[in-house]
Formats: sequence, C-alpha cells, structure tokens
Amino acid sequence: MTKNTISPHYHRIQRSSGWSALNILDLWKYRDLFFILAMRDVKLRYRQTALGVTWVILQPILTSGIFAVIFGLLAELPSDDSPYLLFAFAGTLPWTLFAQSLQRAGGSLVSGREMISKVYFPRLILPISSSFSVVVDFLVGLASISVLFLIYKEPLTWNLLAIPGLVLVNLLIAVGVSFWISAFSVHYRDFIYALPFLVQAWMYASPVAYATSIVPEKWVALYSLNPMVGVIEGFRWSLLGQGEFPWISFGISIAMGLVIFLFGALVFRRIERGFADVI
Repeated sequence: MTKNTISPHYHRIQRSSGWSALNILDLWKYRDLFFILAMRDVKLRYRQTALGVTWVILQPILTSGIFAVIFGLLAELPSDDSPYLLFAFAGTLPWTLFAQSLQRAGGSLVSGREMISKVYFPRLILPISSSFSVVVDFLVGLASISVLFLIYKEPLTWNLLAIPGLVLVNLLIAVGVSFWISAFSVHYRDFIYALPFLVQAWMYASPVAYATSIVPEKWVALYSLNPMVGVIEGFRWSLLGQGEFPWISFGISIAMGLVIFLFGALVFRRIERGFADVI
C-alpha cells in the first residue's frame, strides 16, 4: 500500500501499483522474521531423524552413483575427461540445491496458512526463507565432495571462489519460480501436486547427468534458455577446474533468473491480498 499525504493530519491510503508493489523496504523491516523462519525450517528438517545430517550426504552421492552407472558405465556418455562419479556429483549438487529450494518454497504458503490468516507480515518472506534454509544442506554436500576428490586424487583449484556467485544465481532462479508456484497454489492445489513432476522433468532437461557437449549444435541456443544450464555448467567448471567458464550460458541464466524473479514477485504481490480469505 502507498500513502499520499493530504495534510499534516490526514493521509490517504490507496493500493500500490506497478513495481512499487514489491515494497522491498518492507522486507528489510521484517528481516528478523526471515532468519527465524529459515532456522526453524533447518531445525524441523533434522528433528526426529535417525541419520540426521547423513541424509544430506547420502542423497547426492547415491544419485550420482546411479547416474555414473547408467549414463557413464552403460550408456558410455562423455564426462569431459573427468571421472563420471565426480562429473555427476558436480551436477547433482547444484541441482539438489535448486530442487529442494523449489519444493520447500513452493508449498510454503499452504504450510504457513495459520500465520497468514492471523498476523500481518510480507508474505514474500515465506518462500524466500524456505529456499535459503536449504543452503545449510548444500554446504554439507559441498564439504562431502572433498572426500571424492581425495579418492580420485583430483586437485582443487581457485575456481572454487566462483561458488558463492553461482549459489546466488541458483537461489535467484529457485525463489523466482517458487513465487509463481506458491502464489497460485493458494487458489489451486494442483500446482503443489504437479511440482514433483515439474522438478523431475526439469532435471532431465538440464545437464545434471550428462554433458552439454552431447546436445546437437542446432539445439544449443534453445537448450541454453533453460536457466539451470549455465548454473550447472558453472558449478562443473568451478569444482572440476576444466575448460573455460560458460560465460554465454551463465549470462543467459542471470538474465532469465532476473526476469523470473522480478515478474514472479510482482505477480505474487498482486494476488497476495486474497491469501488470507482463501487459504
């Protein structure tokens, strides 16, 4: 809402429009709530689990192992001169960050319906905090890959310094998509039910288990419109230290991520006024 001053004693309250509806300053005022919700999600994830943080390590390793057997051993797909297990792990790690961020944030409004119906706070905080809570899992998985590097006697390079920027772009895309899904899922639960299928289909359309070099040349431009292509390729360059950084595809990822995020946030704020009534 915007507030126009009429006199020193009276104010006119009217609905905000355009990009002013995002009201980023309002998010900053509620930053404490953001950190509280993010830490709550982290604690709930490991509460009453027998293996605890071990699940975070096992999931990408088992997934990468399956990819290494199917795509590397049986299908004999190229791995850009890297051990296929490392190659697959370097793609699975950023994808797991993206997929889990999207899955948690996509249903954050429905799971937080009691808060929405009782108190006011910027609703954007729910999907954003749910996405950023996954960063803890990512850091654990990133530390575990060092063990694989020791096993394969692969050196770590200064390319690792690019990881923070790659993580930010990864989250930018995940949060942007979650704005659309979480907002529409309040009115139509179909979006929540379709989310696992969307994540699975998107994974096979991304270079998680295979190299982009197998994509036919005539389809590369279209394929690069997938914003996760540049992110995953950037992670592989950073972790494996081979080849050149994918500047073109990563630039497309940033551009697509910004478009998805900004317009997703705008649509979210446009329809959030009715959340408390229908959730």
